[in-house]
Amino acid sequence: MFAVGMITLGVAGTANGYAGAPLSPARDRARAIDPSGVTMPVGDLPGWKQTFRDDFRTDVPLGEFPGAVHRTWSAYSEGWRDTSRNGTYSPGRVISVHDGVMDMHLRTVGGEHLVAAPSPRLQGPGSQQGQLYGRYAVRYRADPVRGYKIAWLLWPDSEKWSDGEINFPEGELGGKVFAFMHHRGNPDEQDWYATRARLSDWHTAVIEWTPRKVRFLLDDVVVGVSKDPDLIPRVPMHWVLQSETALDVRRPEASASGHVEVDWIAAYRRG
Repeated sequence: MFAVGMITLGVAGTANGYAGAPLSPARDRARAIDPSGVTMPVGDLPGWKQTFRDDFRTDVPLGEFPGAVHRTWSAYSEGWRDTSRNGTYSPGRVISVHDGVMDMHLRTVGGEHLVAAPSPRLQGPGSQQGQLYGRYAVRYRADPVRGYKIAWLLWPDSEKWSDGEINFPEGELGGKVFAFMHHRGNPDEQDWYATRARLSDWHTAVIEWTPRKVRFLLDDVVVGVSKDPDLIPRVPMHWVLQSETALDVRRPEASASGHVEVDWIAAYRRG
């Protein structure tokens, strides 16, 4: 069975203070602590038990990621090629933590297009494994850098694409935000959902993955829901903030350079 969905989401200012809303004096004070103006959620939610969170309050200079935070973070290894085969994963040269954000500086150095894919250790120090089902929230923005994209995903611990894949947010930097669920058993087929939201603005993206549905929310608005339990992934998956070269350009220009910023992330298991 093949199902495709599409929902268009507006991003005008809302009362909850997400993208487009003016900051009040109270939110100006909050912004000194939380760069995006929205505070990281702490604690459980109805139906969800919080298992991981990070609001990046401890600085990590270039060259020290993930070693300085190895108990809570890993990353695709130095020198691996990215999905397009044009970029080189280099967490030490790309990722730093400062001013309350994880900063991924995508750029070209010595002819190499440097990218990164950090991954939170959802099962604790030393573990590379993910969890079966869960809720995943991330607060982020990205500079409009031609030739690069983000495809932040839940990837099977089995390393078998046939077990499915869940991507959100995904999109070319400077473009719009999309969500995808690649079908279990036939991942070339997928449900997909489009928005009018720009990656260059601060947004909060949430994946809610259960045995019977996968829900995608952007700034508390439902973007799309995949409901066929026969297509939903059923194996443990780990969370990867894959930030890399785009697929539809031959190679990024050497002058292309910019930053992907993460204010905070939080993960939950079913309660």
